[in-house]
Amino acid sequence: MANQTASKKDLPACPVETTLTLIGDKWKVLILRDLLPGTKRFGELKKSIGNVSQKVLTAQLRDMESSGLVNRKVYAEVPPRVEYSLTELGQSLKPILDAMQDWGLEYKAKNA
Repeated sequence: MANQTASKKDLPACPVETTLTLIGDKWKVLILRDLLPGTKRFGELKKSIGNVSQKVLTAQLRDMESSGLVNRKVYAEVPPRVEYSLTELGQSLKPILDAMQDWGLEYKAKNA
């Protein structure tokens, strides 16, 4: 179940814990990874992420939107088209994801 987004006064004192509060979920990190290159529609995200349910993906995207990490744009079409992109704040997480990727590659190389 997705946590409610913490208001600034509810955020932990520890900056690492604050970061984990915002992106510490497996799905959120994968959403960030998939939105870093650019805008995606819901179906594209669901397909690229893999085993996530529609309900969980929707909840994670809403949580990230309320945290200011993701933009959601709805087009007045039939059927409605919804696109997701990272905000400037969301884009600022790129170095963290790059470091996670580098670490994962190094780990796999040493432990293969």
